[in-house]
Amino acid sequence: MNYVFIKDSEGYVFKKLESEVSPDEKIISEKEYMKKSGLASYEKKFGHGGARENAGRKQKFGSPLKFQIRVTKEEKDFLTYAREHNVNYSALMKM
Repeated sequence: MNYVFIKDSEGYVFKKLESEVSPDEKIISEKEYMKKSGLASYEKKFGHGGARENAGRKQKFGSPLKFQIRVTKEEKDFLTYAREHNVNYSALMKM
């Protein structure tokens, strides 16, 4: 089942099976078919398929998202102090 590109008596181009070609139709090259049908200019302008812009896996961020917890003023002060002085939490929990 070989396909060929043909041009009929009115100038229209088609892709048909070789066995279905009638005597009034002329076999043409694929390059001529692309040019006459307009597919060549279509591919130049719009391209051929592919992924959409920004499609696919989303990028990973370097730092995790920030979250908020409501705490009292004393708890906030303690956390600030512990961060500034590099307090070892696991050692404190064992006391």
